[in-house]
Amino acid sequence: MPRDTDNGEGPQGPKHVAIIMDGNGRWAQARGRPRLFGHHAGARRVREVVEACPDLGIKYLTIFAFSTENWKRTQVEVAGLMSLFRRYITKETRALKERGVRVRFIGDRVRLDPKLIDLMDRLEKETAHNDLVHLTIALNYGGRDEVARATRRLAEDVAAGRLKPEDVDEETLPRYLDTCVLPDPDLVIRTSGEARISNFLLWQSAYSEYEFIDTLWPDFTAAELERLCRNYGRRERRFGAVGS
Repeated sequence: MPRDTDNGEGPQGPKHVAIIMDGNGRWAQARGRPRLFGHHAGARRVREVVEACPDLGIKYLTIFAFSTENWKRTQVEVAGLMSLFRRYITKETRALKERGVRVRFIGDRVRLDPKLIDLMDRLEKETAHNDLVHLTIALNYGGRDEVARATRRLAEDVAAGRLKPEDVDEETLPRYLDTCVLPDPDLVIRTSGEARISNFLLWQSAYSEYEFIDTLWPDFTAAELERLCRNYGRRERRFGAVGS
């Protein structure tokens, strides 16, 4: 059961953590192995992090698996990643169901392989009744692309008379985003020492707390996640207001 403490976990800690899982390739290269070796190691790390969430009071976990820009990588690496995604879904479905994890995918599915899309759809359906942890996997996702697609759907509703232009405000667009059923992330973590957000959850992270850490993703542990949650618990979130 989730712990209820005042040390950065439970009610004081983040309920929604989003992670930019960076550093798989460098981790592998440092060991003289191909980049895909690092991606496989990173996929195994996801399980440990998901399993740690309930004890840390994390209800929602969103991970950046593949960006709209990642298609620029070599054909070998992209093909290997797509194979890894199919293998991960097939291998982890039973464990995710048994652990009460609900899985959602965000991003544009048009460019993805139909077999992968079918696996994604099935995993979403088979975990739809779970509620312990909500795992969202951003696959072929880009923040600007998401906003563009949302704006297009919003414009279609305006053109069809389902929405009045004067009723559009900052509360309207989120209803059209891929994340419309999720709360905004409280904490965004990026591994590998890079200090940029790389087109991830641009709208949703407007008031998120950020942690940029040097750890490469395959070395990221549940203990480090706990430390970052404690750090979050010590921050004062003002949302533009004056602090106490």
